[in-house]
Amino acid sequence: MIKDTIKVACSNCNLRELCMPLGLSDEELVRVDELVASRRRIKRGQTLFQTGEKFSSLYAVRTGFFKTAVTTEDGRDQVTGFQMAGEIIGLDGIVNDHHTCDAIALEDAEVCIMPFDRIEEISREVGALQHHVHKIMSREIVREHGVMLLLGSMRAEERLAAFLLNLVQRLQARGFSRSELILRMTREEIGSYLGMKLETVSRTFSKFADEGIIEVKQRHILIQDAEALKRLVNPQVCH
Repeated sequence: MIKDTIKVACSNCNLRELCMPLGLSDEELVRVDELVASRRRIKRGQTLFQTGEKFSSLYAVRTGFFKTAVTTEDGRDQVTGFQMAGEIIGLDGIVNDHHTCDAIALEDAEVCIMPFDRIEEISREVGALQHHVHKIMSREIVREHGVMLLLGSMRAEERLAAFLLNLVQRLQARGFSRSELILRMTREEIGSYLGMKLETVSRTFSKFADEGIIEVKQRHILIQDAEALKRLVNPQVCH
């Protein structure tokens, strides 16, 4: 694991609009630039932090893709989320000063390390930053509620449709295509996240392909009929 000591300026970052508050004055931007202590590069398969590890920082994903997972009582890995560039990881550690999940890189990645005590200190001076952190935490709560609803009341087709729509929506916010995506996670990891068996995930992908809703080439997905996916999904879950 390599730690970079390059000074990172949030004000120059092309992901700024995704993970930093908007409308800051020049003076506030200078303060916010002090948030990032350093960057860290994580190789595919490596862990950014682990369950039980002491919490000290939040991490802004600069490049790459992560999954968060917890180990269940019977020793299985349960995927709890997928995070991409412009998103913040590590919020799970705020509650009791220790991380409650593992964050694992699904491809080579780079994160900006933001020590939480520094976030708290600067938040006292820059109200917009405090508001932004609260918004990120709130979004995480809404996302978890959405996942619970998804797992509690939706059929396999609805779960996978909601998952694909959510992924495309998040990628689109980063300037990517609204209809094409490359899945960084395996079918098994998707199944773990959506509470579906691997065979069910594969069968549902095939069903969507047979119906002309998507085109599948291994990990490359082309959404041919987004409206059909939306019709499958309860709109309240698609946030």
